[in-house]
Amino acid sequence: MYRVKLTDFEGPLDLLLFFIKRDELDIYNIPIARITQEFLEYLHLMASLDLEVAGDFIVMAATLMQIKVRMLLPRDENAVDEEDPRAELVRRLIEYKRFKEMSQEMAAIEEEQRKIHYRSLFQADTKIQIEEDSGDILKDVSLFNLIAAFKTAMDHMPKKVIHEVNLLNVSVDEQMSFVMDFLRLHGQTTLRRLVGHMTDKLRIIVTVIALLELTKNKVLSLSPVEGETDIAIRPTTPVISLPAALA
Repeated sequence: MYRVKLTDFEGPLDLLLFFIKRDELDIYNIPIARITQEFLEYLHLMASLDLEVAGDFIVMAATLMQIKVRMLLPRDENAVDEEDPRAELVRRLIEYKRFKEMSQEMAAIEEEQRKIHYRSLFQADTKIQIEEDSGDILKDVSLFNLIAAFKTAMDHMPKKVIHEVNLLNVSVDEQMSFVMDFLRLHGQTTLRRLVGHMTDKLRIIVTVIALLELTKNKVLSLSPVEGETDIAIRPTTPVISLPAALA
């Protein structure tokens, strides 16, 4: 089985914040049953994409289910000021969100300072030609954006009325070639359009893995489609030279 590992893997609190931001939820009044169901669905999708799911995701899933059970139980009428079962999770989310925003602000300040304070005596340095970066390969795309687009593509997959058991031989290399041929023919596209004709779940999964591999090699760039749970796919080099980029 072809396996993909992501080094910059976001944690379970990032996934919860992704749900809250996407659905414009009140962080102080989280619909725990709905969030728990979506969290478990995303874990299942990660597993189907053969992504390595860290243990803290499993712990968070267990925590959410525990909170859900506590909220279903009848409240003790004799208890004084019984705390909302979600309170501790809300505190963790708010603190994590605050530190995450602070780190982003500090990173932005650091980037600005790089432009202001320059080191002198450059003429004494060894001159090395640095290859320019091709730009942001993942433009504001998180792992969860990709999983959301994958889920939407799976939900819109044409349904087969007759159950058939067929052996489907499909490889990551084949789907990488398919993606490049599709882009060569149609130009930039979206995930739903790319897999819109596919009726086999396995082929869609392998195609998504192929996209991850092409993005890792900086052949493609991915960005969210505004207002939709879909991912835009663009080549990072002119289409005519795409095969060379894979060499």
